[in-house]
Amino acid sequence: MTLLLGASELESLVDRDAALEAVARAFAEIADGGAHQPGPTSMATPGDTGRFILMAAVSDAAGLAGVKLLADVPDNAERDLPTQRSMILIVDRADGAPVALLHGRVPTRVRTAAASAVATRALAHDDSRSLGLLGAGALAREHVRALRTVRPFERLTVWSRSAATVARFAADVERSGDWDGEIVAASSPREVVDASDVVCTLTPSVEPILSGAWLRPGQHLNVVGARPRPDEREVDGAALARSSVWVDDRATAETKSGDLLLAVAEGALTLDDVVGTLGEVLTGRVRGRAGHDEITLFDSVGIGAQDVAVAAVLLDAAHERGIGTRVDLNA
Repeated sequence: MTLLLGASELESLVDRDAALEAVARAFAEIADGGAHQPGPTSMATPGDTGRFILMAAVSDAAGLAGVKLLADVPDNAERDLPTQRSMILIVDRADGAPVALLHGRVPTRVRTAAASAVATRALAHDDSRSLGLLGAGALAREHVRALRTVRPFERLTVWSRSAATVARFAADVERSGDWDGEIVAASSPREVVDASDVVCTLTPSVEPILSGAWLRPGQHLNVVGARPRPDEREVDGAALARSSVWVDDRATAETKSGDLLLAVAEGALTLDDVVGTLGEVLTGRVRGRAGHDEITLFDSVGIGAQDVAVAAVLLDAAHERGIGTRVDLNA
């Protein structure tokens, strides 16, 4: 039987602590060779601006293989529709039987924030107390939930192009109990950077909104929000040039990260300057933070192994609680 899980069902199944540890294990498993993470396939025709991206992985530890089809359709903004939609197909690692089909919104949001939390735990200095967010949407709220578990943040500084969005974000995280410290609504991205030990960029910006000239010693950046396209980015080349850079997956970053590829094209750094992957840090194959004053940057494009890892956690919870629709696809 194949389990079908919709977005609202998946919301009820989220265990963020379990998701964080599953994503950390997935990164380590890739580095150890127990999972295979190919580079993504991006498909398009000249008919419009949409791209259709396949993100796949297979994991020995989870006993699963999976592929997500991400429809990245910027024109949907004019239609008042989500600009990114996805579905995740999971099959059994041993016999290939279809295990589940999941709506991609919840797993993607949760695994993206979990990856930032894993990177922050591995790379940010231990005495980080202030968190800054560029962006104040659903992904920002998820980052607050995830990152507050890995560092004792006391102050949250948030910027968005819309002051109303920031006000709504602040009310949401306070009402839900996801944040009980100070919240500052910033008037500019620079104000966020100036105020924060850890900064997360969480916008679909196509041009830099963060300048490397603003960075100060010891900061950690999670660069997350830009679409997986080689010509779109949130931070400028100077930000990467001033930082030690780690990626989620080299093949993915070297084809889909505009933040990295545009910086390389400008001569700010080379691909060989990337220290390594986050999984290589977790398994001791490459170094992590070298000192308190080093600026560290995690370039998070998103990989299929994260989807499979979080899907496995969600599926375990669904089976335990009897949630979802079971369909016999062989009938």
